[in-house]
Amino acid sequence: MKVALQASPWNRVDLFEAAGFEVVQEPVSTEDEFIDLLRDADGAEIGINPLANRKVLEACPKLKVVSRMGVGVDSIDLDAATELGILACNVPGVNTAEVADHAMALLLAITRQLPDSIRTTREGAWSADRALTVHYLESVRRIAGHTVGIIGFGDIGRAFATRVRGFGPARIVAADPYVHPSTAETMGVELLPLEEMLAVSDYITIHSSATAETRHLINAETLALMKPTAILVNTARGPIIDGAALADALEAGTIEAAALDVAEVEPIDPDDRLLKLPNCIVTPHVAGFSPTFLEECPIRQAENVIQVLTGQAPHGLANPEVIKTIAVMRASGKAGRWDGVPDFSTALRL
Repeated sequence: MKVALQASPWNRVDLFEAAGFEVVQEPVSTEDEFIDLLRDADGAEIGINPLANRKVLEACPKLKVVSRMGVGVDSIDLDAATELGILACNVPGVNTAEVADHAMALLLAITRQLPDSIRTTREGAWSADRALTVHYLESVRRIAGHTVGIIGFGDIGRAFATRVRGFGPARIVAADPYVHPSTAETMGVELLPLEEMLAVSDYITIHSSATAETRHLINAETLALMKPTAILVNTARGPIIDGAALADALEAGTIEAAALDVAEVEPIDPDDRLLKLPNCIVTPHVAGFSPTFLEECPIRQAENVIQVLTGQAPHGLANPEVIKTIAVMRASGKAGRWDGVPDFSTALRL
């Protein structure tokens, strides 16, 4: 069987070769190049771009599994993959610590005014500049005694909660319609409806997935629910926030500040208003990275493909409904892309 990889210095070609697979890898930047790479592959490792959309997936009649680096699968058309009998795999938990750490760092950078104080110190201003000192003293914030809100209380949201608790917040609240209140209560976190959570929180951090349901979850209306002193952090996915509405809110003082690791369109346009606002800091979608992540993730990403094609369970499956599709294909006697491939479904840990 053949496996196609988007070219990356971290690809573990050796794992595929040891398992007896033919491997091809090419750099791809366009949809057509993506189709050419995947067209006759049985499995593939993919990234954020190009998108594994319906057109791409329908052009690949042998493709059985695609494995995304990291946790997000928003670059894959999950409905199309499920209809076609293609597994969309990810690597859950591989960078939970990194993302939670980065979110905490962004919150501290804003509350302690670190970008401004570092910049002005490098420019030669120190305590001799009384106006600067007064500005700093008046603008820094403490986390202790305030309310922290978390949107999305999955693995990363929970990891963030454990970190921020050490800074002494008066209250930690979360909004997640898919989490039972008792799950949050065991961590000392109170689940609230989104609107109420936004209204009571001093600091808000986003850790939800990018789905049709969460697209522009933070918009002009929800931003207006927040306190004028609220600080918003996003290390999840850019489209969860309406970027234009956020820029408007920051300019108008609807909220105090924002810290982002993701943008609605990436890479962010150098002329984007968010980059020009003094009350917004942006990092280039690096929250999930570390040497440990870059060592462990490619192994699990490769294992997803190898395990599925050899009848074993993957580490993560974003479209579990595909199991039914494949079962129907096999039962009909028209297994198609799955003809001759061992049945992995009995090994799934769902």
